[in-house]
Amino acid sequence: MVRRSAGSWTLQSTLHRHGLGPVAGVDEAGRGACAGPLVVAACVLRPGDARALDGLTDSKLLTAAAREEYYALIRRRALDHAVVVIPPEEVDRRGVHVANIEGMRRAVAGLASPPGYVLTDGFPVRGFGRPALAVPKGDQVAACVAAASVLAKVTRDRIMVGLDAEHPRYGFAEHKGYCTPVHDAALAEHGPSSVHRFSFVNVRAAARGELVPRLPAAGRVPVLVHNDGVSEETEL
Repeated sequence: MVRRSAGSWTLQSTLHRHGLGPVAGVDEAGRGACAGPLVVAACVLRPGDARALDGLTDSKLLTAAAREEYYALIRRRALDHAVVVIPPEEVDRRGVHVANIEGMRRAVAGLASPPGYVLTDGFPVRGFGRPALAVPKGDQVAACVAAASVLAKVTRDRIMVGLDAEHPRYGFAEHKGYCTPVHDAALAEHGPSSVHRFSFVNVRAAARGELVPRLPAAGRVPVLVHNDGVSEETEL
């Protein structure tokens, strides 16, 4: 049994010790955003790098400056990594959950060498072609998942800063495409851009010239409506 209190490298080390490595962690950024891409990363860390990556944790718990430092360090020291960028139109077509699952599979398939084991954050994913384990709060419990979260988050944040230059009316550099009062106000005033996700109910309302519904900043809410009229919950 592996206890969470034992440290974020323990699960990976245990799998390696039982001959199940290398271990890939997988995580995404932008799942709850209503604009911009969904970014998924897979990362394989060196088993002995715990000291070099001391303090690595869920990217959301790190400052922007710390994320950038870890991003450079992870890219330099990781055994392997892959990043997949899923554009808004694919998120709309597939639904964010299906797009996320497919992105995870593509990220693992994009690694130079197939991992022996895959760790995912929170929910189980099939189709990796190798054993996988869903780890609750994986980006805080498993270092390789935390590394993937940093790669995905920094990559996506940089993309959103670039999109801010192309679409300066929305404030993407500030809120990174998530549903904030500033973003809602811009949607209401200007309507959605080409990089918004039209399957999200607030974007769809703005496209119709309707009142933009205020979505909670956190929690699970039905923010997606597919062409068949079926709504889907997602994490904001």
